[in-house]
Amino acid sequence: MDTLFFWASKIIWALISPDSLLLFLFVLGMLLLNTRRRAWGHRLLIICCTSLAVIAFFPVGEWLLYPLEKRFAVQPTLPAHVDGIIVLGGSINGTNSAAWGQIESNETAERIHAFAELASRYPQAKLVFTGGSGSIRNQDVREADFITQLTATLGIASDRLLIESESRNTWENALYSKQNFGVSRDEHWVLITSAFHMTRSIGAFCAQDWPVIPWPVDHRTERGNLLRIELNLAHHLSSLTGATREWVGLLAYRITGKSTQLLAGATMQCRPS
Repeated sequence: MDTLFFWASKIIWALISPDSLLLFLFVLGMLLLNTRRRAWGHRLLIICCTSLAVIAFFPVGEWLLYPLEKRFAVQPTLPAHVDGIIVLGGSINGTNSAAWGQIESNETAERIHAFAELASRYPQAKLVFTGGSGSIRNQDVREADFITQLTATLGIASDRLLIESESRNTWENALYSKQNFGVSRDEHWVLITSAFHMTRSIGAFCAQDWPVIPWPVDHRTERGNLLRIELNLAHHLSSLTGATREWVGLLAYRITGKSTQLLAGATMQCRPS
């Protein structure tokens, strides 16, 4: 069932993402111009052009991301004793790393830097990295294959790392990590991931009865300046695509029972579903 969910989520998202929808509508509009439905073709092209203009000038994606990012305090106060620190994968481009023979990170690399910082602050804490491959076309190259090399450059000894390499999404991050490392509910664990992704992550961990303390990083919104006007179509469309994906993911996780709540909160105690 988990494999079916993984494949379905990838295929459905490829069809409904904002960039794909705009392309489909544009192509359909152009095709309709040569049929008796020419008026509908004009309407679709107007919708596409208007949508692109709005996206180009306004940070619509940030408007969708901000409610998720502001749910969690930045660098919250942590207990004196932390049993473990877990960081979600997503910071390493495994395919490119394998192709070029060196670590190729991406815009979520702040997760790993925060991981190293907290690992230094809590030298007795267990350190868990969870991340396999979320790619449909390349399941053999996994982030976990490269994480030891990357964390070594940040001062984390390889013998401190507990690595989970089978997970393909956030739900499996939580599921496999708990299965592999036998986490107790009364332990204090810190969870590191991107701020916009923290809500879904906490929901998934709570579904495993694993309370975690959120440590959000990698903020994507310009807090205090969300009503700005700027011409940047590529960036705004990318932001909107990422935001839409996260909201669709939240809904899908709640519907399928992979999260205890649609909008999990920043709390150490997981509320029942």
